[in-house]
Amino acid sequence: MKQTFWLERWQLNQIGFHNADVNPHLKKNWSLLKLQKNNQVFVPFCGKTKDLLWLREQGHKIIAVELSPIAVEAFFVENQLPFNKTQVDEFELFETDGIQIYCGDFFKLSAELLKGVHAVYDRASLVALPDDMRLQYTKKMQNLLPTHTKILLVSFFYHQHEMDGPPFSIDQQEVIKLFGGWCNIIQLYSEDISGKEPHFKARGLSVIYEEIYFITVEN
Repeated sequence: MKQTFWLERWQLNQIGFHNADVNPHLKKNWSLLKLQKNNQVFVPFCGKTKDLLWLREQGHKIIAVELSPIAVEAFFVENQLPFNKTQVDEFELFETDGIQIYCGDFFKLSAELLKGVHAVYDRASLVALPDDMRLQYTKKMQNLLPTHTKILLVSFFYHQHEMDGPPFSIDQQEVIKLFGGWCNIIQLYSEDISGKEPHFKARGLSVIYEEIYFITVEN
């Protein structure tokens, strides 16, 4: 999937994927990661999510990456946050107290930029990528993340032929395929949410399972 797809979605304000509220699974499951308050958390493909603010409220330092400058600037403006902007490598870095957002291509991040990260919150990254890019994404994560990094992953599973992504369908076997060789994986939650999310029914889905995983990098 080309970067222009996401840039155009933000330009046209076609952002139905954006959730205006803090993700309830983040609130419910984050404590399972047993992080210290000052630990750094990486949030890829962050958009303008308020999850960043919630994570900062837990005492964490946030490092995020987002392709669209419209999304990044909206995050700071809508939440009335002052920010500084500087150039770091190929990224524009937006900074406010406790939050750094690198605006640019996730795949150009270096391990040096994520040095000291203890955990990853992936609500919108893996599910945003088509099949041919998901392995590329997890290989990049493997190169970026040190051993013992903890990941909270939100994903969806449905019959892919019933709807074009994003979000794309990712079943448990694919999660194991992508992360199993270098991580420990625990599925925390799986529920058919089609009754709670009628817009998925409107897109032709018979069922859609929201699934939450606790993943720990082992090598």
